Amino acid sequence: MPFTPAALVVAVATGLFVGAAVAADPGVLKSEFIYDRAPFPSCHASTITQLPDGRLAVAFFGGTDEGESDVGVWLSTNDNQGGAWSAPVEVATGVTPEQNNRRFPCWNPVLFQPPGGKPLMLFYKVGPNPEAWWGMLITSADGKTWSPPRRLPNGILGPIKNKPALLPDGTLLCGASTEPGGWLVHMELTPDLGQTWTKTAPLNDGKSLEAIQPAILAGGASRQPLRILCRTKQRRVAQSTSADGGKTWSPLELTDLPNPNSGIDAVTLADGRGVLVYNHTRSGRSPLNVAVTDDGTTWKAGPVLESEPGEYSYPAVIQAADGKVHVTYTWKRQKIRHAVLDPARFKLTDLPAAGR
Repeated sequence: MPFTPAALVVAVATGLFVGAAVAADPGVLKSEFIYDRAPFPSCHASTITQLPDGRLAVAFFGGTDEGESDVGVWLSTNDNQGGAWSAPVEVATGVTPEQNNRRFPCWNPVLFQPPGGKPLMLFYKVGPNPEAWWGMLITSADGKTWSPPRRLPNGILGPIKNKPALLPDGTLLCGASTEPGGWLVHMELTPDLGQTWTKTAPLNDGKSLEAIQPAILAGGASRQPLRILCRTKQRRVAQSTSADGGKTWSPLELTDLPNPNSGIDAVTLADGRGVLVYNHTRSGRSPLNVAVTDDGTTWKAGPVLESEPGEYSYPAVIQAADGKVHVTYTWKRQKIRHAVLDPARFKLTDLPAAGR
């Protein structure tokens, strides 16, 4: 269908226009900002989950700028029926009682809603920088009031950027990574929702391949092995697989998917397909793309969520109970954008050549 001037007027008026390539894709149902105004100028690193009552919850860090001490974790919810998002509320700060209540910046929140009526979990990091941060966890029974912050055990960071995966045996599998002395990926496992933890050895050497921030593709209906996809400094996405429930992993290896040293996320759909949201370029953080796989290794191009100049980065992706796919991402470090996708309507094509 051609993208006519009349369609452009409608798209702009409804807030759906994010580039002609986006509006022309039938798989993109909606694109909107989580908020128009906020008490902070900069934001980044969103995370999204669906609550037991069907509402969506989105968290992100916001403050003066990334790494500043006033950066906290903010949360907003909506009714998942096209209604407005609630105003962002700060739910976590980096105030640290054991260091005379000094306030450090917060980083990379990760929401996870366990099944069975268990409290919502919000993991995040606190510290002066990614080389010296530590893992934190708060929980909420209603999405409004939160437990006191709890520091994770020494050596455990929790999910670094992307949502964990709940395995069939009840283990929560978290993709983690460290940055001092070279970027290293490892996996962390908790059988009791954060009370006790184990972790794997690093999956890479941090020299010939530097990788962080694993995104997990669970086997699901496809019966594929567990797979992680990682951001790297080598300008390509790296991957590893596990055949024993995440206890051991193959060495990380590079794929053909480009990566401009920027965050990615992935989800396994109910039909067994894998969906990856990433920047299909080797430099910069535009465009922002969706790719789809049937087997975990061969990818097709799906919708383009952003194609204009600017930074569109750090996506988070889930599939809701109604089958729709929800993506949130950083929009120019100024706002968080939310896109609703229908995976049944994706127009899949061959992957384009990546930018330099």
